Amino acid sequence: MLSALAAMPARAGSELQPGTTTGLAIGAPLPEGVYDMTLPNWGARATHPATDVGVLTPAWIVWSTPWTIFGGRLGFDAATPVAQVAVDGPFGLNKAGWANPLVEMSLKWDLGGHFFFGVHEGVHLPVNGPLQEIGVAYDFASFMQAVAFSYLNEGWNLSATFIYGTGRNGTTVGSYAPSWFNYDLTATRTFGKWEIGAVGFGSTDLSSPYAGYARQSQFAMGGLVGYNFGPVDLQLKLTTDLTECNYGGKDTRLWANIIVPIWVATAPKQQIAAKY
Repeated sequence: MLSALAAMPARAGSELQPGTTTGLAIGAPLPEGVYDMTLPNWGARATHPATDVGVLTPAWIVWSTPWTIFGGRLGFDAATPVAQVAVDGPFGLNKAGWANPLVEMSLKWDLGGHFFFGVHEGVHLPVNGPLQEIGVAYDFASFMQAVAFSYLNEGWNLSATFIYGTGRNGTTVGSYAPSWFNYDLTATRTFGKWEIGAVGFGSTDLSSPYAGYARQSQFAMGGLVGYNFGPVDLQLKLTTDLTECNYGGKDTRLWANIIVPIWVATAPKQQIAAKY
């Protein structure tokens, strides 16, 4: 077990998994309603021995409220992901459990000309368990801010999300993390019910929580194929690292975005004034 832990790359880093928002127009306000996103992904990193990581957000609930502040649509969302980390080999390990829950509020504006802008303020809540023991989850709360831009026109979705998270200094596994910065990029187009395009994402540590900490960074790209089934919108993504630093190897990952409107408000009927 000790040799397997020594072979694992350091896992401290971005609390929001890099690439999570790819394929989504995060900058644009949703119509008033309640939505559910299920976000599974699985990938293997070419460490020695290999490291497999699977993540599932079974229900990312989004409430787009009827209220506006300074012209921006107010929203709230919450998610509790679970993850499994496995290191191959006879002395490997296999740990699964809850990752840090996320609670957020957001404001999103229609800027006109098919451009949209959104801001998020969130908090990751602390957890204790198997993932905290290996530094994949953390036993402290931290804050997250995001800004997102989207251009939506004639089937195009050109979106970029930039995310910053706070960390904490320390030396005990699971009780420290660097501050971090992620960016998720999307360029897709729909053709009828089909969607196709490219995604990319990167992440980098911004601080060292203890002396000698090896800061991590990565950049990945891949493709997206989606299909709108009507009540369910499905997107599949396949990405691979083009560059990485201090992760111990490049990651190849298969993702899915499954989006289901739970309730959408009925649009108000237009009153027609008769002229005499």
